[in-house]
Amino acid sequence: MNEILQITLIGLMAGVLGTGSGVVIALFVKNPSTKMIGFILGFAGGIMLAIVLIDLLPEAVEAGNFFTAIAGLIIGAILILMLDLKLPHFHIFETGDEMARFIRTGTLLGLGIAMHNLPEGLAIGAGYIASPALGFTLAFTIALHNIPEGIAMACPLCAGGMRIRWILLYTGLAGFPMGVGAFLGASIGAISPLVLSLSLGFAGGAMLFIIFNELIPGSQGSGRGHAGTFGAVFGTIAGILLLAVI
Repeated sequence: MNEILQITLIGLMAGVLGTGSGVVIALFVKNPSTKMIGFILGFAGGIMLAIVLIDLLPEAVEAGNFFTAIAGLIIGAILILMLDLKLPHFHIFETGDEMARFIRTGTLLGLGIAMHNLPEGLAIGAGYIASPALGFTLAFTIALHNIPEGIAMACPLCAGGMRIRWILLYTGLAGFPMGVGAFLGASIGAISPLVLSLSLGFAGGAMLFIIFNELIPGSQGSGRGHAGTFGAVFGTIAGILLLAVI
């Protein structure tokens, strides 16, 4: 199988299966506690932070040089900031309790999740071109990160009375852009070492913004206990151990 096609399918699976797993959890656990979701968000953020700092950015510097890696990092963060300002935000504890707004809330969350999945797919694609081990680690971590996003999208849709098959379809569509991003990341990253360096840096900047704008604040959103903090700490340690093993 063509390498880029294989990477695209891996990115697609990470997006669709990640959000789909969140739907399954939402269906079995009708009202997941804020502590549970906070821990998952913090854990995913911790793993992603370890990967960006320990593996993704060093790979970007090695592929090109320090300046291309940092340039990509800055561009990635700025572009995702602009995207974030124009699109619905994913804040898992702000879904509201009014029945009439559940379907609309789930739909808007799905749109925001879909748009955030594109740069995450880019990270997977560029990561696989740099190193299969890095690409696999990113795909696994981002799929984990998509689980609470799937929960966030599915819960209001379930509460609004939407049929399960439609919920599965819509959450799957929200994960689809990750496959597109993986294709673009793999295609662009394969052009030259400098382009790969920029792509890896861009993916790192995008992921850092998502970590500190979405995952970490979301993990603290319940305002009770230290579940999100423990999740982030354990996630960072798990990310370091995972990278050491791989």
